Amino acid sequence: MYVEFLFEKRAVLFDLGDVRTLPVRKILRLSDVFVSHAHMDHFFGFDWLLRLCLGRDLRIRLFGPAGFLDQVEHKLSAYTWNLVRGYPTDFTLEVTEVSSETVGRRASFRCRTAFRREGETEFPIEDRRLLDEPNLAVEFAILDHATPCLAFALREKQHLNVWKNRLVELGLAPGVWVQDLKHALLTGRDEDTPVRALKRDGARFREATYRLGELADFLVHVSEGQKVAYVTDAVYHEANAERIATLAAGADQFFIEAVFGDELEERAARKYHLTARQAGTIARRAGVKFPTPFHFSPIYQGRGEALDREFRQAFLASGPK
Repeated sequence: MYVEFLFEKRAVLFDLGDVRTLPVRKILRLSDVFVSHAHMDHFFGFDWLLRLCLGRDLRIRLFGPAGFLDQVEHKLSAYTWNLVRGYPTDFTLEVTEVSSETVGRRASFRCRTAFRREGETEFPIEDRRLLDEPNLAVEFAILDHATPCLAFALREKQHLNVWKNRLVELGLAPGVWVQDLKHALLTGRDEDTPVRALKRDGARFREATYRLGELADFLVHVSEGQKVAYVTDAVYHEANAERIATLAAGADQFFIEAVFGDELEERAARKYHLTARQAGTIARRAGVKFPTPFHFSPIYQGRGEALDREFRQAFLASGPK
């Protein structure tokens, strides 16, 4: 799941499968990558990400479950890095593993030091939160997939919408300054704070200075932030269902695996996956707005609508959740 931020050259990614379908320019915008677990179909895109970023002055944060630091280190140590000391750039991976709900470990891997594991530290995790920025939080739950598997919820704390038609009324052009305006509002800057905007002057642009308050009142609509949850690879039992429902509660967009149909419930349990009905029931229990089932088994090739129908029936069912 690729999430791009409007007016920013930034994106985050949930899981690292076949990312070759993403344009290179989109991959190079990634600031954070959240990996549910290191089964091959969720992590084999790491090598492509590495290849594209190598030789660029980028820093990407990677997050994964217990054991993730070792797994990233082993991936990197499979290659020969004898020539990288001469690179003018220093691509860096900052890797965090979730050891438990309350404890994490973090280390860095830098190109110029041949991706040796450096600066490893242990740190406390508060409120199961991996990112906590002025307007963005990413939380997690640890699920049972016969191995620890992370589910994630991305939450926008406030949604600041800049009206484009009002930009036109003021003769202003969009640009980096719009993000500066939003950041000033999110961090509670005084309404008299000067904001430098781009104003059209014929065919050119010039800088014009405004008060934060006058721009905010006219240009910006503030509403409740959006929430997106991502869940994959988990067996169905009450503990998992409760963790998922709590994490995803009230999500605007909810992506959840639905690997098998209900007729293969026993097979799903043996492989530690959800059926479409189980996934739909959890989505209803979480009270999400727009759920999307995914990660269908290849045996349903060409029959995905059957799983989607089973999922929707469970999600829309009446009665106890």
